[in-house]
Amino acid sequence: MMKHMNSQLLPPFLASVVVLLSSISATDFVFNGFNSSDVLLYGNATIDSRILTLTHHQTFSVGRALYHKKIQTKKSNSSSYVYPFSTSFIFSMAPFKDTLPGHGFVFIFTPVTGIFHGTSTASQNLGLFNFTNNGNSSNHVFGVEFDVFKNQEFDDISANHVGVDINSLTSVASHDAGYWPDEDHDSFKELKLNNGENYQVWIEYEDSLLNVTMAKVGMKRPMKPLLNVSLNLSQVFVDEMFVGFTSSTGQLVESHKILAWSFSNTNFSLSEELITTGLPSFVLPKDSIFKSKGFVAGFTVGIFFVVCVFVLLAMFFIRRKRRLERKRMEMEDWELEYWPHRMTYEEIEAATKGFCEENVIGVGGNGKVYKGVLRGGAEVAVKRISQENDGVREFLAEISSLGRLKQRNLVALRGWCKKDMGNFLLVYEYMDNGSLDKRVFCDESMMLNCEERIRIIKDVAFAVLYLHEGWEEQVLHRDIKACNVLLDKDMNGKLGDFGLARMHSHGQVASTTKLVGTVGYMAPEVIKTGQASTRTDVYMFGILILEVMCGRRPMEEGKPPLVEFVWGLMVKGELMNALDERLRAKGDFNLQQVEKVLQLGLLCAYPEPKSRPNMRQVVSILEGKNNEGGEESENENADTCLLLKLKSGDIFSEYSNYFSYSTHPTFEDIRQSNTSSMSLTWSKSVVEGR
Repeated sequence: MMKHMNSQLLPPFLASVVVLLSSISATDFVFNGFNSSDVLLYGNATIDSRILTLTHHQTFSVGRALYHKKIQTKKSNSSSYVYPFSTSFIFSMAPFKDTLPGHGFVFIFTPVTGIFHGTSTASQNLGLFNFTNNGNSSNHVFGVEFDVFKNQEFDDISANHVGVDINSLTSVASHDAGYWPDEDHDSFKELKLNNGENYQVWIEYEDSLLNVTMAKVGMKRPMKPLLNVSLNLSQVFVDEMFVGFTSSTGQLVESHKILAWSFSNTNFSLSEELITTGLPSFVLPKDSIFKSKGFVAGFTVGIFFVVCVFVLLAMFFIRRKRRLERKRMEMEDWELEYWPHRMTYEEIEAATKGFCEENVIGVGGNGKVYKGVLRGGAEVAVKRISQENDGVREFLAEISSLGRLKQRNLVALRGWCKKDMGNFLLVYEYMDNGSLDKRVFCDESMMLNCEERIRIIKDVAFAVLYLHEGWEEQVLHRDIKACNVLLDKDMNGKLGDFGLARMHSHGQVASTTKLVGTVGYMAPEVIKTGQASTRTDVYMFGILILEVMCGRRPMEEGKPPLVEFVWGLMVKGELMNALDERLRAKGDFNLQQVEKVLQLGLLCAYPEPKSRPNMRQVVSILEGKNNEGGEESENENADTCLLLKLKSGDIFSEYSNYFSYSTHPTFEDIRQSNTSSMSLTWSKSVVEGR
């Protein structure tokens, strides 16, 4: 409903005032329900039963709705005076059953329409900006956000807040959502934004002062505003702007709904015309505990429930007591078995200068890593593991595997220490040149050349081959990636971090069904079944090859997965374009050798486990020696055939189907795998987003 002023019906004095106001192109409107002619819709925004719905039950979506034409926000030819405005709207963040809700919406002024590809992204960006344009003064965007996720990168104060945004999602002012009752201004009442209830918001701007107020729909507007901010918008606003709403979802999903909306730059009481009664409710119904129809049935169920609780509690405490006793016995067994490697706590404490923060050289999921110098001058790296359950398991896994393995391409475990139940320490040989990823994802002054990268890949291949075939038991590493490969002073690669490793006898199938690993490196069958094998280690090694040679993380925001990227180039006959562009620019590499290594990476990362090579075949291909002996020649021919297999029709077809997402694991696959125990680490590219 639009309201227009008619100066012919007013006295001369008021008519002159109206003429003056009309010079600013006054805009007044009240929408108690929406039609398609009222607003411009973009992305996932729709109008359903006259309710403006910005997002639906869809992950990683963006919806935007703007008033159908621009409004005058500044005097023409004036850079300082911003016209006042008053707006009010009724909204609801409607959750879905059995789905975690997120992320939020923003009331905005923007100079442009639409959602341009790449400039407005979902998840924590609320459909407003992306990580490249966030904070640019050229955005000319003002907004008031209603956010239900706490993002550290934007300095959010909580997971239920209202904030004022100027060209950035880092708010200039914010407060937990809620209001101060008129009868007691010191008693703040918090409102949960995403519980499905309807709330009314009032936003007013005049004389460089912004007031934001909210309350439950139907309540009288509180006298004390939620936010009271001195704000000069003269450098933010252009002469004419669009006004409206934008919102987004990510992995977390909720529906953002606008039920009514008023706006005026002349009449600050127009919000009183919003209809606040008879509105639909989006609060999820509560499931009843007992679905009985009578008192007897309810009483019976109640008694049964109480009995079950007591039985379960008794079983829990009995099993807990047995588990603690078993853990004590296990720790005693470890101490006896590995006593020759045990070091005193005092010796390690002295080596690290009392675990001084200046000696911290790394921080892992279960503790910090310190540089230390033992008595006699030997440099070591000391991992101090937390007392959490995962930390204890990592401590035992490292000792049971790395403590007994001896191979030149494995990081050597020098010793260990257990002091009480809260201090677990592992002492390794010190690696002067840090982890492999810091020599790949770095500036060119520290970057490894092509020959060095291939040599380190060979080092890791020898290490994994030893784990699979060279020891009395078969060892599955289960977390092969660039940051777990360390470089000594001579740039030799050594595989470390055996916190997820598992051992079993040769010829037996590993009994693990717990989903562990790093997203982006895990084989498809691991995500679906949790079952690890030597073939899943080979898959991780293939991802490592591609990561090191291409200079790209396995998963990066806005880009296809690394395997898909390299496979696409090979299909087009442009495989060499996958090589790190910094290496291509230098040009100092063997073309055939690089192509062979990239093909090997794709073959190792093949989606069908049975079609992947074993590590002995991988090492043979990487060695690629031309010997005169017949047996060696036959091996070389077999390795060549193995690589040519990658270009066969069957492999080509299966790999292509893999990237049609019929079998390719998605984030939803990983989330659904959470029905069993999960222990995942996330690569840096995936950590962003909510």
